[in-house]
Amino acid sequence: MYWYQQPPRNGLKLIVTSSTWSHNSYEDGYSEAKFEVIRQNTDYSLMTIKNVTAQDEATYFCAASDR
Repeated sequence: MYWYQQPPRNGLKLIVTSSTWSHNSYEDGYSEAKFEVIRQNTDYSLMTIKNVTAQDEATYFCAASDR
């Protein structure tokens, strides 16, 4: 599972890659302290944004892959 952030008038930025078989992998500038991802199984993933500020204004997307 991939979680993306798209700030207003900007392109997509990958936040984190999540899988059921390994730890979450965060991109530079993003952390679990801010973007907590829970992946219970292959069909369920939840991202929680902690301590939301105006800088977090964006559209957030998730994408799934079997690879």
